[in-house]
Amino acid sequence: MGKSGAGKGADRDGRVSRRTLIIGGAASAVGVGLLARSDLAHMWWQMPGVDKPRDAGAVDYRGAEWVAAAAANWRRADRPADYTIDRVIIHVTQGSYQGTLKVFKDPWHGAASHYVVRQDGHIAQMIRELDVAFHAGNREYNERSVGIEHEGFVDHPEDFTEAMYAASARLTAAICRRYDFPPDRKHVIGHVEVPGTDHTDPGPHWDWDKYMRLVREAHKRAGAAKA
Repeated sequence: MGKSGAGKGADRDGRVSRRTLIIGGAASAVGVGLLARSDLAHMWWQMPGVDKPRDAGAVDYRGAEWVAAAAANWRRADRPADYTIDRVIIHVTQGSYQGTLKVFKDPWHGAASHYVVRQDGHIAQMIRELDVAFHAGNREYNERSVGIEHEGFVDHPEDFTEAMYAASARLTAAICRRYDFPPDRKHVIGHVEVPGTDHTDPGPHWDWDKYMRLVREAHKRAGAAKA
């Protein structure tokens, strides 16, 4: 969750969000000229009757536990209709599972990921995949990715358990299938690989070879089950 577990993925880029304005209000309150063309293009779904229905507590990944992040730590969207999802970004919490849930529920933290994976493989979903989580420290990458945190510390290789790798790999494979992008290292990346980041997670002890093998195996199994 960043170098010291705070302020990891803030998306403070001046975007006009649905929390403060809707399209009609935006035009009258601040003027269309103040809205970037790309912002307007991605706000069509906010018109009445277009927004997708949402069920409280619903999860995108079967078996995940819903634990809601503070609304200040993510931005409402309608992905992939408004932003293409083509990345999974792997993070390490730099703290405990419970501590991570606590800070992601804190509106002053300014960041949260979609999922948190505990060392025993239990998964919490904190933000819907529809929405943009502030996890990558890069606006474009936030908009195009799903963020997965893993309990532990980057300098503690023992924190990356077999159960964690297996559960996370199944989750990542499911995301790759859901949004139809390949389970490879171009599309499954570490936080350290996000342009402009100053973070190092998942760190040198994260076993990418093992992880990607598990992801590909889970992806293949899911495909065979649907055939």
